[in-house]
Amino acid sequence: MQVKPSIKIFFVVPPKVHLLDVSGPIHVFYEAIAYDANLNLKFLSINNDSEQLSSAGLSLNQLENYNEYELSAHDIIFIPGLDSQLILDDCFEKEIQAFLSWLSMQSINGAKICSVCTGAYLLGFAGLLDKKECTTHWKYLTDFRKRFPQAKLHNDRLFVKDNNIYSSAGVSSGIDLALYLIEELYDPIFATTIAKEIVIYLRRAEEDPQLSIFLQYRNHIENRIHTIQDHLAQHLAKKQKIDDLAERVNMSPRNLTRLFKKTTGITIGEYHNKLKVEQAIQLFADGQKVEAVSQMCGLSSNQLRTLLKKYADLLPSYLS
Repeated sequence: MQVKPSIKIFFVVPPKVHLLDVSGPIHVFYEAIAYDANLNLKFLSINNDSEQLSSAGLSLNQLENYNEYELSAHDIIFIPGLDSQLILDDCFEKEIQAFLSWLSMQSINGAKICSVCTGAYLLGFAGLLDKKECTTHWKYLTDFRKRFPQAKLHNDRLFVKDNNIYSSAGVSSGIDLALYLIEELYDPIFATTIAKEIVIYLRRAEEDPQLSIFLQYRNHIENRIHTIQDHLAQHLAKKQKIDDLAERVNMSPRNLTRLFKKTTGITIGEYHNKLKVEQAIQLFADGQKVEAVSQMCGLSSNQLRTLLKKYADLLPSYLS
């Protein structure tokens, strides 16, 4: 994992907060800290109360006041969803105007603002979604469009990123968004490690944002296949033989080949190639030359060119 300076992640706890909206992402970052990620978690109230009652009736306390902090571009804020009776009540918006002004200022400062579920309403109230791509819980799409007509709302996305504004559709999608941020902060392999630790193998549909190949094809709990996927991702510069891979998980080559295809939907060879293509894209983006990229992907220059041509649909426009 690449060493990073300390990053502060602030979790805003509004009244009637939905517990999984806040606890899910918290646990992702908690596990990342256990794996030596340099993260500092803070828990904020949006008013002067150090204790808030969740929508399920569980009390959360020892919350700090939001206006004690001035954030920077290195910081992240999570705004979880809350009871619909509050977000649909015009009085609530008026009551939290001071917080909304503070939130808007943190966005201007460059902090990453992340909403989960109906937390997107607070971003909308703060004016942060005007002309921004975003999403929220499917149940509130119609109302959301009426309230925030300038927002570019998506109804078919698990989560959406627009510059420093992130929004997710609801509940468990906050976990997926947190894993996505882990990938941005560190690298895909580290995000995969955290996903495995919490037994969340990234539920994705066709219209969801495309994630790194290092995080795709992980929607399973077959540990032997995860072992092979990890090994391939971590040793891209070395040639891999099916016999050696099979021995690593105490299987026959034939059985491994069948199980990998059945579990992930693609062959070992195709998966390995896609890993190499993404690695090459990242290396080219870092300014590496063809010869160096080829070596780090375990290929000759001609093999690399052939592979990139084969998977041209995966390439960014500057490499196409």
